[in-house]
Amino acid sequence: MSADLKPGGSGGMVQEQRGRWERKRNRTARELVETEQKYCERLELVTTYFVEILKAKGTLRQDIRESIFSSIKSIHSVNQTLLAHVEDGKFGLGFEMFCPHLHFYTTYVDNIEKASRVLQVQVKKNKTFARFKKLQESRPEFRGLQLEALLTLPLKRIHQYKHFLRDLTENTNPDDPEFQQLTRAVRAVSEVSQHIQDNARSHENHLQMIRVQKLLKGRKTKVLASGRWYIREGWLSAVPLKGEEAKRKMFFLFSDILLMTKPCHPLHPNNSDKFAPQSMYPLRECTVDKVFGHTKSQGGLISVSASLQHKHRCSHISTF
Repeated sequence: MSADLKPGGSGGMVQEQRGRWERKRNRTARELVETEQKYCERLELVTTYFVEILKAKGTLRQDIRESIFSSIKSIHSVNQTLLAHVEDGKFGLGFEMFCPHLHFYTTYVDNIEKASRVLQVQVKKNKTFARFKKLQESRPEFRGLQLEALLTLPLKRIHQYKHFLRDLTENTNPDDPEFQQLTRAVRAVSEVSQHIQDNARSHENHLQMIRVQKLLKGRKTKVLASGRWYIREGWLSAVPLKGEEAKRKMFFLFSDILLMTKPCHPLHPNNSDKFAPQSMYPLRECTVDKVFGHTKSQGGLISVSASLQHKHRCSHISTF
């Protein structure tokens, strides 16, 4: 008997490693199948009890239905095919056939914010639809789930696929024909997952920009601009060059500008909770120099220069 076939030898270690891979792969495969079954069941709730019935009843106009449900019916159809393959243990083949249809998910993702807005409007203003929605959600099949939660499932499922596929790939023998199929699927699904994350960040940034815009007094200063990203905000003390007393200012930092504002008078009838814009510094034209102190803590003093006409020194009261 050769040394590598003895118990505890390299042959035994290889077999033990393969056994661990197989057990991990089986656990991942089982969880993928079980969650895919539940996912398809919930997609079917939307397509059967909402999409199809609303179409038949004419409760909502076609354009409103499409705005709310987008490509969810196509997604359901594609995932039923995927489910059949993974239930048969054909994970590589299943995802190889699934990935060319990921554009249905991309379309759905790009529409999700609009879908949410349109649904809110219909629930608020369309009493017939509001009653219908409440009735459908009360069915035992829904188990307390609301339409709003069901409509977010495709976004969550894509992220889950990414992790499932990575685990399957890592625990599949590279010589197995499925390995290349799963590797390609990881790349394709990861791209859509990244697209979802980018959309979410963009939406969150838009909400922050709107919030800041509403905090500003008047309409002259516009912070909403294409390509601009909100970074942070905070109180600093502005020290005028003429040696006047330092005054507390609220600064808003964006990817391309620094906006200095002052709080409106607390007794103002309309703007007591707002800020009046004073100076806007384009970052590409700014230079920042430390005058003294520790600029990462209280007590430091920095000089922000945008031009000869605009120069302020700001001592930190709190970090941004």
